[in-house]
Amino acid sequence: MTRFPSGFLWGVATGAHQTEGGNVASDWWHRENRPGTDVAERCGDAVDSYHRWPEDLDLAAGAGFTDYRFGVEWSRIEPADGHVSPAAVAHYRRVVEGAVARGLRPMATLHHFTLPLWFAAGGGWLRPDASDRFLRYVDALAPVLDAGVAYVETINEPNIVAVFPKLAASGGLARGLPVPDEATAEAMIAVHRATVARLRANHPGLRVGWGVSVQDYQAEPGAEAALEAYAEPRDQMFLRASAGDDFVGVQTYTGARVLADGSVAGNRATERTQTGWEFTPAALGGAVRRVARVLPDVPIVVTENGVATADDTRRIVYTTGALESLRAAMDDGADVRGYFHWSLLDNWEWGHWGPTFGLVAVDRATFARLPKPSLAWLGSLAPTRTPGEGA
Repeated sequence: MTRFPSGFLWGVATGAHQTEGGNVASDWWHRENRPGTDVAERCGDAVDSYHRWPEDLDLAAGAGFTDYRFGVEWSRIEPADGHVSPAAVAHYRRVVEGAVARGLRPMATLHHFTLPLWFAAGGGWLRPDASDRFLRYVDALAPVLDAGVAYVETINEPNIVAVFPKLAASGGLARGLPVPDEATAEAMIAVHRATVARLRANHPGLRVGWGVSVQDYQAEPGAEAALEAYAEPRDQMFLRASAGDDFVGVQTYTGARVLADGSVAGNRATERTQTGWEFTPAALGGAVRRVARVLPDVPIVVTENGVATADDTRRIVYTTGALESLRAAMDDGADVRGYFHWSLLDNWEWGHWGPTFGLVAVDRATFARLPKPSLAWLGSLAPTRTPGEGA
């Protein structure tokens, strides 16, 4: 499990809205706080990482991690249409500089489910000017990206964004995903491709990709065609859109079986996580193997993997199995360049505070960070860097 190559990215991941708090100009804040909201629990102050980011970086670096994935919140950068906040730009630049100073390679996620309310109210990704508006935001981030960002994930889980309205009713990952909305999927692919081109033109040193939710769907005997038909619109079309990128992010938590009739069934696992997903550590290796088959010429970075559990010993068991399966996939030829654990902190999970994915607990009254044993354990497994390799 620990035989990962020198220079392998070994990181923790966080999301902006889920950790920062006070994201008042976003569509999700509006959704959470409107009368009659369908959101069970509001994000509110989250875990106050907007102010406590130095402490979070200290925890990650102090544990031995070498990489840090964080979100940049578009609605903070551009809270009103056409009006960029220099203070917000300066804030995220300080986060990048703080990561680099601690020896952490920053990976910036530009969109992680939330949108500026003005953009969402005008049609969101289906706006005819969606790419132009997003590129305007990307251009505003030049001082942030030039401060030492090594990797950029343009969009987090576009395939989940394209099914979000249907996800809760479907049962989510536990029962298989709905088919993504085709127009939304195509629009997000267009935005991604335009963003990759813009970043390569203006920031040629960056490595750019996006992160796709890819669970370990396995075909029952005779169901190979059914698996292909199931997976193609739900994740493989988004993987294929990564052709030519510097990397493709893979975000895996669980797995399931695809039957000959195209339906999805569980793996008969007896243990379930706090989210209701099956406790299947080896799903990571299975998902990576499928990605490597679909997209053989693009390096893979595991940009999210983790487990929602209140028992930290089970987190270590899960992560051990996940890393063993990942190493086995690499031994069989998968070109994997890094692993980011979800997540550094227990945080708000899109309507709920109950699921705890973090290596660090947070007292929500005082915001005190309470490291779990898994933090030091996973950090201690970090591969070495090559001599002279910086953040």
